[in-house]
Amino acid sequence: MSAVADARAPRLHPKARLSRDDVRGRDVLLYPEGLVTLNTTGVEILKLCDGTRSFADIVATLERRYATTGLAPDTGAFLEGLAAKGLVTYGP
Repeated sequence: MSAVADARAPRLHPKARLSRDDVRGRDVLLYPEGLVTLNTTGVEILKLCDGTRSFADIVATLERRYATTGLAPDTGAFLEGLAAKGLVTYGP
């Protein structure tokens, strides 16, 4: 992502919410038209998408948490995929 994109603050669209399907033992992102099954990393990313943290802040937090670097491309692709479905929006 570019420096401008790094400054954008992603958040879940109001129609979407994180949930745990205890019957199937999986985390999901629910929205009126369906659901997206999430892995643990996807849940961790979306929990950080509160509209106050920039994309760069989210990546930095994940890189500290997992003691690694280079997470921006995969994190960006994940969020952009959800944004294309209208499930993640971006603010300033």
